[in-house]
Amino acid sequence: MKIDSAAIASMAFAAAASSSARAFTAQTSATFASTSRRFAARSLVAMASSTAGSNADAENQNPLLDTSGLPKFASIEPKHLTPAVQSVLSDFERDFESLESKLAAPAPGSYDDVLPEVERVQEKLGYVWGVAGHLNGVKNSDDLRAAYEENQPKVVELSSKVSQSKALFEALKSIERSWEASSPGTEDFKVAQMQRAVDLNIRSMTLGGVGLEGADKERFNEIKMRLAELSTKFSNNVLDATKAFGMTVDDPKDFEGVPSSAKGMWAAAYAAHAKAEDADSTVEPDAEKGPWRVTLDGPSYIAAMSHLPNRGLREKVYKGYLTRASELNDSAGSNVPLIYEILELKAEMAKVLGYDNYAELSLARKMAPSVDAVRELSDLIADKALPAAIKELEEITALAHKNGGEEYAEEAMEKLAPWDVTFWSERLKESKFELKEEELRPYFELNAVLDGMFSLFERIFNIEVRRADGEAEVWNDDVMFFNVHDKESGDHIASFFLDPYSRPADKRPGAWMDVCIGKSDACKRDVPVAYLTCNGSPPVGDKPSLMTFRESETLFHEAGHGLQHMLTRASVGDVAGINGVDWDAVELPSQFMENWLYDEPTLYGFAKHYETGEPLPKEMFEKLKLQKTYGAGMMACRQLYFGQMDLELHSNFDAAANKEGGESIFDVQRRVAEKYSPYNMPLPEDRFLCAFSHIFAGGYAAGYYSYKWAEVMSADAFGAFEEVGLDNEEEVKRVGKLFRDTVLSLGGGIAPGEVFRMFRGRDPSPEALLRHNGLA
Repeated sequence: MKIDSAAIASMAFAAAASSSARAFTAQTSATFASTSRRFAARSLVAMASSTAGSNADAENQNPLLDTSGLPKFASIEPKHLTPAVQSVLSDFERDFESLESKLAAPAPGSYDDVLPEVERVQEKLGYVWGVAGHLNGVKNSDDLRAAYEENQPKVVELSSKVSQSKALFEALKSIERSWEASSPGTEDFKVAQMQRAVDLNIRSMTLGGVGLEGADKERFNEIKMRLAELSTKFSNNVLDATKAFGMTVDDPKDFEGVPSSAKGMWAAAYAAHAKAEDADSTVEPDAEKGPWRVTLDGPSYIAAMSHLPNRGLREKVYKGYLTRASELNDSAGSNVPLIYEILELKAEMAKVLGYDNYAELSLARKMAPSVDAVRELSDLIADKALPAAIKELEEITALAHKNGGEEYAEEAMEKLAPWDVTFWSERLKESKFELKEEELRPYFELNAVLDGMFSLFERIFNIEVRRADGEAEVWNDDVMFFNVHDKESGDHIASFFLDPYSRPADKRPGAWMDVCIGKSDACKRDVPVAYLTCNGSPPVGDKPSLMTFRESETLFHEAGHGLQHMLTRASVGDVAGINGVDWDAVELPSQFMENWLYDEPTLYGFAKHYETGEPLPKEMFEKLKLQKTYGAGMMACRQLYFGQMDLELHSNFDAAANKEGGESIFDVQRRVAEKYSPYNMPLPEDRFLCAFSHIFAGGYAAGYYSYKWAEVMSADAFGAFEEVGLDNEEEVKRVGKLFRDTVLSLGGGIAPGEVFRMFRGRDPSPEALLRHNGLA
């Protein structure tokens, strides 16, 4: 998902999209409670099902209850959700109570009597609720929202029952004690992943309130229920606010110099809007004459900030985006009161569990040892990035003064407005490198980019991706389906859906990977299936989808997440694929994959003009590589700013005190900006936090720093390929195999720090990150 900040709004949005909105948690309760499923499956999502015999008739009539294979998307309707949830909850309660009775028996059970049984009991619930959550993000409707919100409390309540089961917790502790006494070796990966699963479940249940009693337990569960409701409402408000905005432009002068792809996109949006308003509308898109409709979905917003020459129009779009879901444009759909309540409840939850603040609670399940450790890394990077960012903005401003005419003259405007920065940053980049993003689009046709990406997979990971449209039902005609085969054995080892295009009417913004089916021996599922969701540029008229370079990066990024899910060797559901991977390590494979777009063999595997077939000119590729570090200082500071603002809100900020005239959330935003983005302070009307879905609806609360934490590891991992020489094919294949056998294969079965050491032979170093960003 994309999020922007004040002066670098669209730049921020683009970077966030390539990182995008991914919700990942190791808590059993969050597995079912979180409404924003972004890229990651919750730790128990792959294990949620129950025996189905008692509901055979219901399954025959309700496609959502058919969990025998891939979801029946063509048949599933919102009306199916409530009866499906009622059915699986009924089976779940019965089967889990039976399991608890067995676990409470005097003789302690073995591992096989515990976690595999839990996986089987929960499998169907996870499947059904996972499909519902996915459709809520990609095919949103009033009916589906209502059904989802109606059933969410029931699912949250039951998830609490699992995470607070004394019988299950004691059974896990008994297994842990028996292993401590017998000291089983961890050299065997099967044993290692079992031990890790037990450890993670004990931790998850501890943080899920299993040790609470009486009033504390009751209040803790009330908080969990309310937070789930607030998360859903927050996300819905952002979606509604994004959909509500539309700016119609009918004067071609306002679009002078705007790329034809953007004009085509906006002309199509106007025609679609006219059709939605009047079913008899005969308006046809006219890219050159208009009218046009500029919206706030990702491709449209970024294009507007980058290319609209009319400052007044840019300001309107910028402020529309910046004030989404706030009291400034819709008091009924404002997320301001929700944010205060979320922060208060999370602080209270942390204290109930014995933590000083929510940030400490959040870090209890992450790699980072403390809030101070995160701040130390942030400040280390800021020392390099901040001077670079200040210099970058000075250059951008100087160009605007020089080439912008009277409107931008220094005496009339000492400092650029936030809606000017991205526009003039694009002009500076074009002048520096003599390369416009629009010139690259014809060489980045979606299907060609996919072919090139799949060739890279084959080259370094020894897998083959085959398109398999028609083998799976889809939720939209644009969705593609693929099978993944191991080249050595020929086995079908995984599959994935790809939903590539923006659909503002019913699809949430951003980009994410999520789990459709997880790998699990207990549930007899050995072919994992992923969802890869992007919001890229759709085809316009008779032209195919011509992607921006940033959209290509986003596709590679989400594919990296998908590979870690699909290539897992772990078969214990709790630690298979991305399950059990510490949150601040989960971005490693995704950010790692982005680097390959600057690799010549990879890029020239697909970068051919979609009409002529001519390869991307070499001089354009060289300029593209030079552009890689352009704006790196501002981008780094933006990430640090967001990450530290998130930590400050969840550690030192007192949300309750605001009622008595204390500091506001926007005061915190400005205070953190003064340290990490002093060159670009938020406007008084800045309501960026009201759409910061990562931390208020996406599972990244006190965890947004993870992007930078993992980027240190991803850059260092790619450094291993650089060290052997990217032109040394034999060595690249060898290192690629090692990366697959460690980072992509071990999942959460081994702690991510140890996995990194297995790949790199040492702990991660920030040197490669600083070098890649031109900040060394």
